[in-house]
Amino acid sequence: MNDVFLADCRARLAFDLMANTWNPVVLWALRDGALRPAELRRRLGGISTKVLTETVRRLEFNGLVSRRDCGRTAKVEYSLTDLGVSLLEPIEAFGEWAFRHGDDVMAAQDKTAQLRELA
Repeated sequence: MNDVFLADCRARLAFDLMANTWNPVVLWALRDGALRPAELRRRLGGISTKVLTETVRRLEFNGLVSRRDCGRTAKVEYSLTDLGVSLLEPIEAFGEWAFRHGDDVMAAQDKTAQLRELA
């Protein structure tokens, strides 16, 4: 039997990449092309400079984002690599699932919270 969820398997690696809240959000924000950090931060909203820096470094480490120096100035821009682009379809599918079933998940959470209050 093939156990696809072992700690050292590739499926687990993919799940770990998506487990960080900002990883898929940053990848999705870069889908239309390269952005400088300030532009990326404005597009995302609600992310600190520190967290954005940590996220793009993590994505770069994993080969999903590339960092390019923009000439002599200290400016950089980030863009998706081919590997990063290949992850957009699963991110979109997950987003569609969330759109279709988000209300169901929230209803289940509310029901569970109410039951706990009664206990």
